[in-house]
Amino acid sequence: MTIAINPAKVRTLDMKLEVIVIPVSDVERARQFYASLGWRLDADFGFDDGFRVIQFTPPGSRASVIFGTNVTAATPGSTKGLYLIVSDIEAARKELLARGIKVSDVFHGGGDVHAGTEEPYIFGSVRLAGPDPERRSYFSLASFNDPDGNGWLLQEVTSRFPGRVEADTTFASVTDLAAALRRAAAAHGEHEKRAGGQHDANWPDWYAEHIVSEQAGNPLPQ
Repeated sequence: MTIAINPAKVRTLDMKLEVIVIPVSDVERARQFYASLGWRLDADFGFDDGFRVIQFTPPGSRASVIFGTNVTAATPGSTKGLYLIVSDIEAARKELLARGIKVSDVFHGGGDVHAGTEEPYIFGSVRLAGPDPERRSYFSLASFNDPDGNGWLLQEVTSRFPGRVEADTTFASVTDLAAALRRAAAAHGEHEKRAGGQHDANWPDWYAEHIVSEQAGNPLPQ
C-alpha cells in the first residue's frame, strides 16, 4: 500500500536561513558602506592565513550578510535580487537617502519585457514609476547597489500571502508593530462606520484578529 504524503504539511527539523554571502572586492570599502546603512556589525574576524569575515545584520532582520577575504570565489558584484522587506517603502527610501545612499525612485512592475535603458529589477521586468497604484503588498519596490554592484531591493509588504507565515505572530521591530497597529486602526474605523458609527468596546479583540490574520495571509475581519 502506498501512502501519499503532502510535504507542505509534514513538520521537519527547522532550517533557518540566517547567513547570505556577498562577494566584494574591497573589504574595508564594503564594511564602511554597510555600516553607513545603519546595519548592526556582528563580527569582524581576521586570521593569520588571510581569511577574514565580516557580518552585518539589517535592522529587525533574522538573516545576516557576510563578506570578507577568501570567503567566496564568486565575482564581486555578481549577487543580485537581495530583498529587504519594509512596511513603508517611502519611509525606508527616505531613511537611506538621509544616510547618503543612492536609491532609485519607488517603482512597480509592468510586465515581463524590458524596454528602456534602466536596469530591470528582476527577470527583465519593466520598472514603472511610482508605487503600485493599488498599493498591493509585494508590488512596490526601490533599489540600490553596494560599491561593487551587488543589487538590493526594498519591497513593501504589509500583508502576507496565505501560508507564508506560521501561526506564531512576531514583529521584527517596534516600527513594524506600530505600522500594523495603524493599519488595524484604519480598518477598524471603517468597521465602526459600517456598524453605524458606534464605539466598538471589543476593539482590542478586533485589532488582534486583524494583525494576526494579516501576518498569516488569512482573510481580514470586516
